[in-house]
Amino acid sequence: MNIKRIMVCLFAAVFMMLAVAGCGKSVTSGETSVEVKGTSDEPGKKLSIVTTIFPEYDWVMNILGENPAGAEVTMLLDNGVDLHSYQPTAADMIKISACDMFIYVGGESDEWVEDALKEAVNKDMVVVNLLEVLGDKVKAEEVVEGMQGEDEHDHDHDHEDGDDHEHEEGEEHDHEHEEGEEEMDEHVWLSLRNASVICDTLEADLEKIDGGNVDVYKKNLESYKEKLASLDEEYKKAVGEAGKDTVLFGDRFPFRYLVDDYSLNYYAAFVGCSAETEASFETITFLADKVNELSLNCILTIEKNNQKIAKTIADNTAAGNQKILTLDSMQSTTAQDVKDGASYISIMQSNLEVLKEALK
Repeated sequence: MNIKRIMVCLFAAVFMMLAVAGCGKSVTSGETSVEVKGTSDEPGKKLSIVTTIFPEYDWVMNILGENPAGAEVTMLLDNGVDLHSYQPTAADMIKISACDMFIYVGGESDEWVEDALKEAVNKDMVVVNLLEVLGDKVKAEEVVEGMQGEDEHDHDHDHEDGDDHEHEEGEEHDHEHEEGEEEMDEHVWLSLRNASVICDTLEADLEKIDGGNVDVYKKNLESYKEKLASLDEEYKKAVGEAGKDTVLFGDRFPFRYLVDDYSLNYYAAFVGCSAETEASFETITFLADKVNELSLNCILTIEKNNQKIAKTIADNTAAGNQKILTLDSMQSTTAQDVKDGASYISIMQSNLEVLKEALK
């Protein structure tokens, strides 16, 4: 049993004690106040929607629009800890248990969800699993040429400076697999086309919990999907006009869905869900040689990376002067970022500008 599963079981026990102590009362943990109430049919009850990651949260907020139902929308991963490292708190478990709609990605990082849902007090909860929504659009995680495999380094390593993927002492990596087992790439939100499909499902499920505002939600969905489609066209145009068709990451690579949408090639140090932070000599050499071979002007990283690997790759190229740019995978978007105006569209727009530069 991995650490996440143990922690979820402990939080479930705490939840049951709190539920017995006083259903329908506020339970406060730190700065989090959770209103535990009865069924969604209770008069005057505010709708509660819980999301795990930022893209889900932002999609729901756009479909709600002016939020005529006054729904409370919660983003659990709001403090910079990314999907692969997140462990739910007792307050999170309570929030999920009583909500009307729960949205999560559904990959290996969400193994804790099964246990959390078993403790739900709202048996009418609408549950949205993004991987299930997308079905055969979900891709297997792939190891491309030059990419460092998970077994090439001991996992008992320190994480990069500024990296929020901290683990408890002795914690094992949660993405172990049986030999030959295929891991699905969780980062489905990094495709604008996937986002459009998911938003269709979110709107339909909002209708289930709030049938009184169907017309509003349909109108908001249509407007939002037009924005997604417009940005998708901008990406297609930019890639079509680009001088290059390959990107190279001195980092882990969560952008497979994005590059596949536009038929781009890629090289990277690690797969998207990797916990590795130290690249081998062979990996650095291969990537530096690829930069030389393809005359790449930029090396990419994801957000909150100290760029050490990218800089080392650049230092080992013939020119040694490549720009190091960041594509935002939205795995560490915080509540403060949201408060400051971050949105799924704005981040994907910024990523487009970075991509244009990288493909020059």
